Amino acid sequence: MRGAEGGGMALWRGLRCCRRAFAWLPVLLIALLLLWSYYGYVCELCLVAYLVVFHILFVLFVWTYWKSVFTLPIQPGKKFHMSYADQERYENEERPEVQRQILAEIARKLPVYTRTGSGGIRFCDRCQLIKPDRCHHCSVCAMCVLKMDHHCPWVNNCIGFSNYKFFLLFLAYSLLYCLYIAATVFKYFIKYWTGELTNGRSKFHILFLLFVAIMFFVSLMFLFGYHCWLVSRNRSTLEAFSAPVFQNGPDKNGFNLGFVKNLQQVFGEEKKLWLLPIASSQGDGHFFPMRALSEARNPLLTNEEQWEEDGLDEEPQGSGEASSLAIERET
Repeated sequence: MRGAEGGGMALWRGLRCCRRAFAWLPVLLIALLLLWSYYGYVCELCLVAYLVVFHILFVLFVWTYWKSVFTLPIQPGKKFHMSYADQERYENEERPEVQRQILAEIARKLPVYTRTGSGGIRFCDRCQLIKPDRCHHCSVCAMCVLKMDHHCPWVNNCIGFSNYKFFLLFLAYSLLYCLYIAATVFKYFIKYWTGELTNGRSKFHILFLLFVAIMFFVSLMFLFGYHCWLVSRNRSTLEAFSAPVFQNGPDKNGFNLGFVKNLQQVFGEEKKLWLLPIASSQGDGHFFPMRALSEARNPLLTNEEQWEEDGLDEEPQGSGEASSLAIERET
C-alpha cells in the first residue's frame, strides 16, 4: 500500500513539473519571435535609417515584458490571515452560523467592504484568510492575489496589483513595436511584390516580418483597447464579468473615481513615471478608495459622465437588510 501511494505521489509530482514546464512555452515563443524580429530587421535588412527608434522600442518591449513575467504577485498581508487560535476555533466549529459569526468578528478589524453574492464575508478556505477588496484566489498560482485581474499564459504569471502597470505598458510598447516594423518594412514588401528585390533571404524576412507584425498588431490593438477601457472605469477583468458586491448590493462602478483618479490608481501621481516600467501605483493593494465613500464626503465629486453612466449601467440593487453571512469558496 505504501509503495502504491509513493508511486502515485511521484507520478503526481512528475505531472506537476511537466505542467510547469509547458507553462513556459508561450513565454519561450514570444522570446524567440522577439529575437528573430531583431535579427531579421537589424542583421538581414540593415535598415540603418530606422535603427535608433527600433532599438528604443525593442528595449522598452523587452523591459516591460520582463517586468510582467518576473514581478511576483503580492499575497494579502498577515493581518488578513487567520491566527492559529481563530483557525482552530473555526475548524472545530461544526455549526455554519457560528462559523459565519467567527468570520464576521475577524472582518470587523479589517478594511473589508466587498461581500459575496449572498452578502457574506469573502473567505478563502485554501489560503485560510479573509480576502481584501478586489483580491481573488488564482487556481493556477495556488494563492490569493491582490487586485487580481487575470492569469495570463503569455507571461506565465498572474496579473494583479504588483504588475498590472507593467502589463499595460507591455501591451502598449509591443503594439508600437509591431506597428513600427510593419510601417517601415511595407515599402520593401512592395519592392518584393514588384520583383525589384533579388536577395532571396531578404524576401523571406520581409514577408514574415510584415505578416507577423500585422497579425500581432491587430490582436494587441483589441486587447490593449479593452484594458484601456477597464482602466478608465477602474475595473479589473474579473470585475467586468462579475460586478463587485458591497453591503448595498452589486455595483460595477463601485471603485470608479473619475477618469483622472482612475489613471492615478494604476500609474500613480507622478506623470514622469507613467511611461516607465517602474512601480508607481497608489496604495499597497489591500484597500482601494470607493466611489460611495468619496461621494459621502463630497456629493459634488462625481461629474456628469459618471451620472450618465449610472443611468445607463444601473442595476437592481439587492436588499441591504440581509444580514446573514456566507463563506465564499472560489476556484
